[in-house]
Amino acid sequence: MGCDGGTIPKRHELVKGPKKVEKVDKDAELVAQWNYCTLSQEILRRPIVACELGRLYNKDAVIEFLLDKSAEKALGKAASHIKSIKNVTELKLSDNPAWEGDKGNTKGDKHDDLQRARFICPVVGLEMNGRHRFCFLRCCGCVFSERALKEIKAEVCHTCGAAFQEDDVIVLNGTKEDVDVLKARMEERRLRAKLEKKTKKPKAAESVSKPDVSEAPGPSKVKTGKPEETSLDSREKKNNLAPKSTATNESSSGKAGKPLCGATKRSIADSEESEAYKSLFTTHSSAKRSKEESAHWVTHTSYCF
Repeated sequence: MGCDGGTIPKRHELVKGPKKVEKVDKDAELVAQWNYCTLSQEILRRPIVACELGRLYNKDAVIEFLLDKSAEKALGKAASHIKSIKNVTELKLSDNPAWEGDKGNTKGDKHDDLQRARFICPVVGLEMNGRHRFCFLRCCGCVFSERALKEIKAEVCHTCGAAFQEDDVIVLNGTKEDVDVLKARMEERRLRAKLEKKTKKPKAAESVSKPDVSEAPGPSKVKTGKPEETSLDSREKKNNLAPKSTATNESSSGKAGKPLCGATKRSIADSEESEAYKSLFTTHSSAKRSKEESAHWVTHTSYCF
């Protein structure tokens, strides 16, 4: 009637009922979200980055994922929306002075306080352990609690003073509703960026194909007119300037009868200079001697015999 050894089985051992739904421990889930990387499942260490959906990653893990996108990685689905390093923002976190970390006793008889976090809100002082909602600004990367945003309403970052908009506020490790809202914003932002790139390309092509006419020097700036009129005007101007130039040359020279040296060529033999001055040049009659009259060598000193 029973199993071996005289044991009597009970009903729940023989009849299989519906499986019980396994409940996830909330504390363990919070620890996994706020203390471990979503991609590599390693402990978060600086530099820490966050995506546009509010998930936390180690920057080294994101770079490795972008360099090696293999289908074997099951955790790659969590970062499938990250296409480049520009899609993540490096976070500026404030350390918690009460956080001991690994400095305490590591023998195993230590009570780990799961509500104690490594980072806190620099404005209000709340610990970033998942019990309170935290967010970061996509423009500057500063992290603070959502309570700080509600209590101190401003259009400028509380820590660094950078201006931001509602679209720049991203909730960290939010609920499914928060993730859906952030996903819709992300898609709109990327579509807007693509449209801006498409509009910039044709403008750049037009600027290259059509250069500015105003900047081009030369004949483009000259006023167009009849060619015959311009040629006649230029000839008249040249004729008018010619007698003026000769008059200025005569006035500048000392003797009115003699023209300038560069104007006409004249021989020295016909000039009114003295014979001693004329004998210095080869055109003088004294320089024209026959070979018999001229010596074949010349002495410069009296010591040559």
